Amino acid sequence: MEADMSVCRGAVVVGHDGSTHSDCAVQWGHEDAQRRGVPLVVLRAWTIKSAPKPATFEPGYVPSEDEFAEAVHGQLADDVTSALGVEAGSQLVLLPVHESAKDALIRASEVAAVVVVASRGKGLARALLGSTSEHLIKQARGPVTVVPQPIA
Repeated sequence: MEADMSVCRGAVVVGHDGSTHSDCAVQWGHEDAQRRGVPLVVLRAWTIKSAPKPATFEPGYVPSEDEFAEAVHGQLADDVTSALGVEAGSQLVLLPVHESAKDALIRASEVAAVVVVASRGKGLARALLGSTSEHLIKQARGPVTVVPQPIA
């Protein structure tokens, strides 16, 4: 089932995969959303394999999709609070989506003011762009900002 992207309409949408580099994209997106006077939506795509174990997890019990989504939301909230130093409020929306990051970000690009991603995330390092950011700049249906990796 596809996530409802209506919350992304007119917002700055940032893809966050839990990497330190995507924290930089959240910070950039937060500043851009404040400049524009629009909400910031931080989107995290997840699968059962990538999701943290729900609090209800125990051997022999398979948590529901809702329980996994709640665990992803909690982890995303912690990551965004750490990156921004603020908790989610009326101008900050956390959006865990149970689908591929590529598909979710393309769908968000249909209605967002801009979609923001880090140039590389958790995956295998590539020369300039990760597979998700590369796919997004080729397929997006709206503006995209790719935040470069900070110089160490």
